[in-house]
Amino acid sequence: MSQTPRKVSLVLSYQYPGKYAFTVLAGAVEADPALADVSLHFPRSREDLLTTLRERVDAGDTVVAAWSFYSASFGPSVEELTWVRERLEGRDVLCIAGGVHATAETLQTLQAGFDLVAVGEGEHTLRALLARVLKGEDPRTTHGTAHLKDGKLVQHGHGEGVRLDDFPPFAAKHVKFGAIEITRGCIYACRFCQTPFMSKARFRHRTVANIARWARELRRAGRRDLRFITPTSLSYGTPDETVNLAAVEELLAAVTEAMAPDGRIYYGTFPSEVRPEHVTPEALALLKRYVANDNLIIGGQSGSERILQATRRGHDVETVVRAARLAVEGGFVPNVDFILGLPGEEPADVDATLDLMQRLSDLGARVHGHTFMPLPGTPYRDAAPGRMDARTQQRLDFLASQGRLYGHWRAQGVLAEAIAARRQPRAR
Repeated sequence: MSQTPRKVSLVLSYQYPGKYAFTVLAGAVEADPALADVSLHFPRSREDLLTTLRERVDAGDTVVAAWSFYSASFGPSVEELTWVRERLEGRDVLCIAGGVHATAETLQTLQAGFDLVAVGEGEHTLRALLARVLKGEDPRTTHGTAHLKDGKLVQHGHGEGVRLDDFPPFAAKHVKFGAIEITRGCIYACRFCQTPFMSKARFRHRTVANIARWARELRRAGRRDLRFITPTSLSYGTPDETVNLAAVEELLAAVTEAMAPDGRIYYGTFPSEVRPEHVTPEALALLKRYVANDNLIIGGQSGSERILQATRRGHDVETVVRAARLAVEGGFVPNVDFILGLPGEEPADVDATLDLMQRLSDLGARVHGHTFMPLPGTPYRDAAPGRMDARTQQRLDFLASQGRLYGHWRAQGVLAEAIAARRQPRAR
């Protein structure tokens, strides 16, 4: 094919939840000098997406449209793709997909109508794909992608795991900011979670100097609040189950200076959490010196010792209780996550979880309820979706009426059923 450079537009479906991934991926694109001729577009609705695609094709650009989604948002993303394709009136647009669901269910994603799937982490893959498009080369041969040929899956490897320092955490040139990802991957490999199976069961930490650099960029842009993305906040700076409070303090001190004089640091709270065994008086005292948040998100997940062991959580029930009590004593409101309807639960396990919810709320905690979803890419992929009987629902409603329980467990129950209904046999 021709090697003549061309005008390329990358159009991102910049909507929840995909926009969080695209904030990072747009940063990877804008930071690559070889991709200076790629224009980025961030439509926030399907109507704006369609309008942008039409305009860029009609202007003579080669157009790549991208979606990123979790399993729960796969259905709406496919609906949007179908809606857009029906209205493009023959315009040629390369439609690509990425994210945890596309990686775990590559064939299903391609069969839904996407031209290409980015398999695994997307920073290197997207850069390489766009470089090929700029040169007029076939993007289907890009390492880390998959496509269909005669109805069969063709895959070119897996997206390369990134060194976080090599990429920006957001797209500052395009004024698309977000929380700074300080750790990718997770050693704990809980059986219901996609994170360790998408990004490997090991920690990769962004360095303190790099985090501080991007915190200063955030502050220069007029942002006052700084948040972080990490699967387990107090694991920063460690390769294993230990806690390195010196590393955490080095990080917090550096970003406090970077965000001076009036920046606010949020750590151990949304969009991240803290493992219960990491909650100690020393850790809480350290956080209290630096953070603006008055709450901590703590992963509890079940009140049943048997279920905690089966899911490979790595802690017991009393550790959750101790964490909540210490958090309250340390001046934080603990928000404790629980998953209802986990595989293998029996009535006694459900009662144990509900009793623990009540016990924790009596200590001063808030309880965050979730319904189990059989997520692709996890060991529980083929399990039944979480379901709650009338008695369980009644107890949950009582806790919610007292302001002790919050969450979207009802909506997640519907999503869990939809995920289970869509899944295909494992064999390719």
